[in-house]
Amino acid sequence: MHQLILDDDLWTRIEPLLPPPKARRTRYVGRKPLDDRALLSGILVVLQSGVRWQMLPREMGYGSGMSCWRRLRDWQQANAWSRIQALLSVKLSAADCIDWARVDADAAPVSANRPARSRDQASLAARAVSLSPH
Repeated sequence: MHQLILDDDLWTRIEPLLPPPKARRTRYVGRKPLDDRALLSGILVVLQSGVRWQMLPREMGYGSGMSCWRRLRDWQQANAWSRIQALLSVKLSAADCIDWARVDADAAPVSANRPARSRDQASLAARAVSLSPH
C-alpha cells in the first residue's frame, strides 16, 4: 500500500478540483483507472526527489511513473493542474523541496549552441520544406 503523502484535510480540498473521471467503455473495458490520490502522491514523490518518471518504483504503490505522468498531462490539459498547484504550493513550497519546473509537460530543452529562431523564420523554413519536391 502506498504511503499517504497528502493528509485527509488537504485531499478533501484537492479532490473537487480534479476533472471527473472518463466514463469506462462497456465493451473491452480494460484495466480499472488508478486512484487519483495515489497518482498525485506519485507525482509529488517525483517532484520532491527528482527521480525520473520512468524510475518511480511501482512497489511504492503509486502506479508507474508513466501513469503518474499521463495523469499529470491530463490534469494540465483540463486546466485543473494550475489550481492544484496553487493549493499545493501554499502547503508544500514552504518546505522548499518541490521543483515546480519539472511539472511543465510542454517544456523542452533548448539548444544553447544557436539562437532561437523567430516565429516568422520558423514558418518560412517549414513552408520551404513542405514545398520542396523531395
